[in-house]
Amino acid sequence: MAPERPLATVRCEDIAVHPDFTPLRSVRGVQVDLRYAGTDNFAGRVLYRGLDCAWLRREAAEGLEASAAWLASVRPGWTILVLDALRPQRVQQAIWDDIAGTPAQDYFADPARGSIHSFGMAVDVTLLSPQGRESDMGSGFDEMSLRSHPMLDAEHLALGVLTAAQVAERGWLHAAMARGGFFGIPTEWWHFDHGDRDVVRRTLPRVD
Repeated sequence: MAPERPLATVRCEDIAVHPDFTPLRSVRGVQVDLRYAGTDNFAGRVLYRGLDCAWLRREAAEGLEASAAWLASVRPGWTILVLDALRPQRVQQAIWDDIAGTPAQDYFADPARGSIHSFGMAVDVTLLSPQGRESDMGSGFDEMSLRSHPMLDAEHLALGVLTAAQVAERGWLHAAMARGGFFGIPTEWWHFDHGDRDVVRRTLPRVD
């Protein structure tokens, strides 16, 4: 069997001159509030200190723009708000060092395998109303509870844990992201990958 190809990497500091990455500010139709660049996150501290993480790979950026355009066409005035995008490997490792061995580790990829965020091919998003208010999704961003699991939406709706309006908002978000080629995951309503995870890890450079 042929030896495994060494993982290609890119330094976060070099992203601005890399031809395969696009700044979030150039993605039309979305707004950006990177929660890990501030203190409004699960850790309560700045996780991206000194790093510009407002980037995606070109493929994911184009998909996100398509998602935003579809949403605007069918639900005028509503926009996508990006809560997280590129997350360098060094940050993923620092998070893992803090949460490994706790229940929170179920919500973060082991850096030994690699987060799709670290390849610039995943986004965390929510919806903004025409009045600029975030949609009520039934749980908060990075809320590590069963209420955040889209795979349980039907059960939670039946039990009264989520309302029909909250499940509908999750549906709108999923529908919009699907139009841009994104795939959700079972445990976080806000997280979407662009492309197959195994292919991403095997073929694309990781941002360190």
